[in-house]
Amino acid sequence: SAGVELVADVRTIPRSRHNPQFDIATMPAALQTRALAYVHLKGLGGLRHARPDSTNLGWRNLSFRGFADYMQTPAFAAALEELIALASARTTVVMCAEALPWRCHRSLIADALVARGFSVEHIMGSGAPRPHELNPRAVVADGLIHYPAG
Repeated sequence: SAGVELVADVRTIPRSRHNPQFDIATMPAALQTRALAYVHLKGLGGLRHARPDSTNLGWRNLSFRGFADYMQTPAFAAALEELIALASARTTVVMCAEALPWRCHRSLIADALVARGFSVEHIMGSGAPRPHELNPRAVVADGLIHYPAG
């Protein structure tokens, strides 16, 4: 109902022991039967480690802090540009293993997109999508996002 044409998988490891239908070995073919394309964007995957000199101390969660640190790298910028190019051609949904966006690094990806002027909506079941709001801790400067303490 959201008009999605492409599923962009941002799991670092696109596998699932508990839900094999979401495994990279089976999901692309299953999506194709519903006229949905699939792409794995490993460069936007989570499981990043926080840097000892991190400027993102606004995140107490070390996984989110690690991803915020990664967001300041050329590798993240390149991976985000790949997502932007794909989403410019097709209505795209970004998926990961966590269902709730505020409990997943997808919320940081959404921050990066919003900071660049893109509209992002969270699909939460069958109801109307919810617009993403930039995290209140986010500070945008020169196209980069920081989440400073305080």
